[in-house]
Amino acid sequence: MCYLVRYSAVTVVLMFLVGCGSFFKKDEPEYIARVGENYLYRDEVDKLLAKGISKEDSASFVMNYINNWASKQLLLDKAKINLPEDKLAEYDALVDDYRTDLYTRAYKEALAHQSGDTVVSSSQLKGFYEKEKENFKLKEKIVRLRFVELPTQFLNKDDVIGKLKRFKKDDISYLDSIGVQFKKLNFNDSIWVSATRVIEEIPPLTFDNADKHLKKSQFFELEDANGVYLAKVTDVRDVNDVAPLSYIEPTIKQVLLSRRKLDYLRKLETEIIDEAIKKKEFEVYYGQDE
Repeated sequence: MCYLVRYSAVTVVLMFLVGCGSFFKKDEPEYIARVGENYLYRDEVDKLLAKGISKEDSASFVMNYINNWASKQLLLDKAKINLPEDKLAEYDALVDDYRTDLYTRAYKEALAHQSGDTVVSSSQLKGFYEKEKENFKLKEKIVRLRFVELPTQFLNKDDVIGKLKRFKKDDISYLDSIGVQFKKLNFNDSIWVSATRVIEEIPPLTFDNADKHLKKSQFFELEDANGVYLAKVTDVRDVNDVAPLSYIEPTIKQVLLSRRKLDYLRKLETEIIDEAIKKKEFEVYYGQDE
């Protein structure tokens, strides 16, 4: 018995598939391979072909796809014949459950998305934070700092150091005005950043020396072959400290939205059952004769 489509036949089919035209009618499904009563249709393969693919690559892709498809179909036929009936029934039930889960999950996700209730107020964020703050202990050091990376031959380094330390209005204006000369800069010292992220941005800073340099009110200067790194640390939170609200706000928002979504879906399921009972589309007979 021949288990794969004969190559000569496929070659003829591919001439139609990859050529400029087709002898098939556009409004009729075109199949390019068959295994028993199962057919592989041209449009199933057509949509998988990358745009601009050459005829040679297209022919190779389609040939491999056809053989893989045929192999699966033939193995499936053999499995249906040779597996025990109880196993087939078990697998069919699993397939039905999976199909049901896919459909219902997609439908519930669509309904939840349509509800559009994605706004979390500041009071909700603060309320949840105050209630659960002991569950938001830091697993690594975080800092607030401002820093610049200068080229190694930068001439006015002392001026930059003085202004970065003071950081008054005039200092900020000056630093902004020459910012194009810096290799890197961060003047927003109100944002909390993990120590790991700072170490990534400042190569001479390492996990071994981080505790020495990343201290509240600490100014440090480090240098390597690529540049000079100047930083003023304005605040620090250590491991096991409670995380600041601003640092974990995105996480809290996601938690609140997830809980809101679960509540919505529970309510939806209850309403669907209640409506079906009222319309007599859903009835329970179990236990009535007990």
